[in-house]
Amino acid sequence: MRKVIIVDDEVAGRQLIKEYLEDYPELILLGEANNGVDAVKIINEFKPDLVFLDIQMPGMTGFDVLTHLEELPQIIFSTAYDQYALKAFEVHAVDYLLKPYTKERFKVAVDRLKHNTDENKARPLTESLLMDAPKFPERILVQSQNRLVTIAVEEVIRIEAYGDYSKLVTESKTYVSNYGISILEEKLNDAIFIRVHRSSIINLKAVKELNKYTKSYDVTMLNGDVVRVSRGYMGNIKKLMY
Repeated sequence: MRKVIIVDDEVAGRQLIKEYLEDYPELILLGEANNGVDAVKIINEFKPDLVFLDIQMPGMTGFDVLTHLEELPQIIFSTAYDQYALKAFEVHAVDYLLKPYTKERFKVAVDRLKHNTDENKARPLTESLLMDAPKFPERILVQSQNRLVTIAVEEVIRIEAYGDYSKLVTESKTYVSNYGISILEEKLNDAIFIRVHRSSIINLKAVKELNKYTKSYDVTMLNGDVVRVSRGYMGNIKKLMY
């Protein structure tokens, strides 16, 4: 008997795996998750033998999930993206199911599982993921009305202090973060997001131009927003000038 967890952000994806699992009574489904954050929690709690793991998910990727696990289960990736196949096998995944897949293809993956009994052989390469994991997130969860949505960090044009909170401004929408601007400054890549004012952080990739203003500068962003650079943060701008 093997304990199983399903992780997929799509209901249809989870449902298909559950349907296919009905042919394998030795694989016992313990639970499921629809995002990377919940996946880490449920996997660390239930310690499954096998996880069917999606890759592109809200909060963190499937590879990010692996770096947060207390114990490493066997992994069968289930994804619509073929570009991660090489990386999947570098961490010795049992198989890589490319959506949409058939019941016959699912059987191939389960058959491989039966012949893959060395639970420790994936551990060194998964530990290497920890060493190579990016320090800064590529996607983040932000509040949108009564739900959390995932956005790419690069979509954030600028960040504005909002009392004890912060506003994250994108091309199409403004989100409110529960974190203050100083905390967000620590969380984001300082090679891309730089503080230009006690109330402002800008994304360098979204800067259109700088305009001299007395002894400081105004930064015009690609979306037309203008952000003042205060004297106290002029050094952050000057070190980028060549």
